[in-house]
Amino acid sequence: MSVPCQAPESLRHSRILGTGSYRPARVVGNDEICGPIDSTDEWIVSRSGIRSRRYASADESLAAMAEAAGRAALADASVAPDEVNALIVATISHRQATPGVATEVAARLGLPGPAAMDLNAACSGFCYGTALADALVRAGTADHVLLIGAERMTDLVDPADRSTAFLFGDGAGAALVGVSGTPDIGPVVWGSDGTRRDVIGMTHVAAAAGHQQSGPAPSLRMEGPAVYRWAVSEMAEVAERAVKQAGLTMADIDVFVPHQANRRIVDALARSLSLSEDTVVARDVVESGNTSAASVPLALDRLRAENRARRGDLALLLAFGAGLAHAAQVVRLP
Repeated sequence: MSVPCQAPESLRHSRILGTGSYRPARVVGNDEICGPIDSTDEWIVSRSGIRSRRYASADESLAAMAEAAGRAALADASVAPDEVNALIVATISHRQATPGVATEVAARLGLPGPAAMDLNAACSGFCYGTALADALVRAGTADHVLLIGAERMTDLVDPADRSTAFLFGDGAGAALVGVSGTPDIGPVVWGSDGTRRDVIGMTHVAAAAGHQQSGPAPSLRMEGPAVYRWAVSEMAEVAERAVKQAGLTMADIDVFVPHQANRRIVDALARSLSLSEDTVVARDVVESGNTSAASVPLALDRLRAENRARRGDLALLLAFGAGLAHAAQVVRLP
């Protein structure tokens, strides 16, 4: 039976109560990537800023990584599994059409029959999920929503694809969203541009049931220069709108956590915003690569673990990716 949640009698708000993450044990440097794509460490660093990434082993399944990150977030928030009403797993790398990985993660965590769903908004998944969790809590539909961004991008990437092989890694990050007396998750600014959906996608559609797959399985493809131009030219405005809708200015932002697509994009966005000189900018991409829906929570949890992001800080989250889906919001850190 699911955990009951009583509808609120008056207006209430939400906040992030805790965060957690999981990084696979195997660290993969650029030298290991270079051979199949006929590249060098210098070329990869100059194009992306990435020096290493994590690759999941056979034992580090998508569900196992999500479970570990979710369990860490619950512990950080000092909230028991039986207090969770809903679970959202943002991912594009669950290889099974149904059931969603969220139901397995819920069972692994011992959650008592929560609402459980997968969310596919590509690299924007965690920020989309934050908006949904905020809405569920404010509406009284849930008191605690566990949000996890989890990816095994190595299941989707062709190691011989020079445009994508060096970019992506695996991992999971999580946040527990709960009730607050003050609005500690700001309004979301989100959207998409389906007219440019072909900029990032899969090489081809998998064979239908009953038909033999000819050639390799579908893998991720991306027009890197087009994505770079779009992100650096349009995402700063999305971030600025999110800050304005929260009733703040860029001078109020303590921490900037953009999607860790590559360091060149992160640096360009940081330069284009009127951030304070003291604002901490997440650059987890250097050691973790692009982990799609996991990148924002992984980067955020790392900053907290390193004490570079502190309790009460205002963090600007910004994500963008396939579909050209994007989202941004300001959150107060636990």
